[in-house]
Amino acid sequence: MSLRPVKAERLIKVLVDVGFKPVRRRGSHVILRHDDGRVTVVPVHGGEEIGRGLLLRILRDAGLTREDFLRLLRE
Repeated sequence: MSLRPVKAERLIKVLVDVGFKPVRRRGSHVILRHDDGRVTVVPVHGGEEIGRGLLLRILRDAGLTREDFLRLLRE
C-alpha cells in the first residue's frame, strides 16, 4: 500500500495513539508533543487533506516510518 494524502483529523488520531498529546493550537495548526520530547505540527484546514510531502515530513518529525504509519492507519 502506498502513502496517500490523509485528513488532518485522522493523522492527529494516529499520532495520539502512539503517545503524542496536543499541547496547543495556534490558528489552524495543532502542536503535538510526545513525552520523550518529539514535537510535530499538523495543519488543520477544513476539508483539505495533508499531501504526501508534508505527511512524510510530519512522520519524520514524529519518528515514525512509512510502514508503521500505514499499519497504524489500518488499525
